Amino acid sequence: MGEVRRGRVRRAALAACAAAMGLACVAGVGAAPARADVTWLCHPGQADDPCEIPLDTTVREQGRPDRVETPPRAPSAKRPVDCFYVYPTVSNQVGLNTTKARDPELVSIARYQAARFSSRCRMFAPIYRQFPLAGIPALALGGGATAPAGIAYGDVLEAWRSYLEKDNGGRGVVLLSHSQGTLMLRQLLRQEIERRPEQRRRLVGAVLLGGNVTVAKGRTTGGDFRDIPICSARGEAGCIVAYSTYSTDPGAVSFFGSTQTDLTAAAFNTPRGAGFEVACTDPGVLSGIGGPVRVTLPTTPFAAGPINAGIIVTNGGPPPTAPTTWVEPADRAVGACRSINGANVFRYDPVDGARRPNEFPPTWGTHLLDMNLGTERLTTIVGLQADRFLAQGFTAGKARRNTRTGAATIIVTAPGPGTVAVAAAGVVGRSRTLGSPRSTTLTVTPRGATRRLLARRGRATVRIAVRYRPAVGAVATRTVRITLLRR
Repeated sequence: MGEVRRGRVRRAALAACAAAMGLACVAGVGAAPARADVTWLCHPGQADDPCEIPLDTTVREQGRPDRVETPPRAPSAKRPVDCFYVYPTVSNQVGLNTTKARDPELVSIARYQAARFSSRCRMFAPIYRQFPLAGIPALALGGGATAPAGIAYGDVLEAWRSYLEKDNGGRGVVLLSHSQGTLMLRQLLRQEIERRPEQRRRLVGAVLLGGNVTVAKGRTTGGDFRDIPICSARGEAGCIVAYSTYSTDPGAVSFFGSTQTDLTAAAFNTPRGAGFEVACTDPGVLSGIGGPVRVTLPTTPFAAGPINAGIIVTNGGPPPTAPTTWVEPADRAVGACRSINGANVFRYDPVDGARRPNEFPPTWGTHLLDMNLGTERLTTIVGLQADRFLAQGFTAGKARRNTRTGAATIIVTAPGPGTVAVAAAGVVGRSRTLGSPRSTTLTVTPRGATRRLLARRGRATVRIAVRYRPAVGAVATRTVRITLLRR
């Protein structure tokens, strides 16, 4: 694509964005200071945490009565992994960078996008000095955006390091983001996590939607990330889920799905052009959930502003209401990752008379529904990744035998809070509850036939099941063969 073509694309996307949101170019507005203390939008133990709202959900289906479903959720401290969420462009403030005020629209977006993941994770979400909605034209043009982008990313990096130092405690962590938040986490993964093995080992996975994650053509790495791959199989951990949703075919100019028209790449110096492609990972394949997908929305109205107006346009009217905290309307859709006009997107169509969501803004697809279309698939993917991460991190060491008593001890390492236990025929069952990732010892004490065999022969071999049971997710088991001795 030549320079003339690139310029035409930038102007078209900028005009569409400005017209849709009623924005003016704000180039020249002063940037915020270069550093600020970490401020949390969501944090365990925080009052009025928008990531911890109830999960009761009214589910509607064509021709059937409404029903209420409530996904189970353990207390925050017992959830075995963390989620670190970076929200999209949402602020109503004017300028090239926002302040760190906890504005109503930030609370709304955390409820709208992040809260459902609290069924799987402890939730962390920093407030950062992002490009507000009024700064999108400058970001799209690329000119003068580098410094404000650096301020926004600096806040996210500072919050990430603060979280690791003060809150993580050795837990695995899932990264969650959308739109501008994805731009921030692409940088964090590329510049920080990939370069630090101790951080890379804690990466459970990442859900980076609506932000043009790139890979080398035909590969799962080689674009944004050297070693961290995009996900390609159900239950794969340490990988990235990435896509943008479209209810109609993207045209020749598409804000998402193509590195040729990625208007944000210049501000962040991310890969683009020939040799690269935008990733699209099919959430149906990765979750194992087939069939039509649902839209999951909070019933509390979104805070006033352009995003609320955009939600109304996308939905073709005000969002549905219900007496519960969440609602899943009767509309269903089917879709898959497809390459259309050079854009790799999750393209879906309504089924059984459902409404087709509207594109908003023009060329952006159904950007405001990226994390709400098929939310149950995303939370399932995070759960499967957490199960795999925890199973891989759970270890049972070599037994140390006490020949005086005939017992033995096993050092077990739990990768998160939960219960560790030993069990087998002929031994006393033991368990211990842990509040954080750490190692502990479990005693194997003979009883019954095993104890009598030890007394008679001085040795007895047993196969011990060593289990780790988190409060949320699958049980991990290790089998240890021990020859108990008594002299």
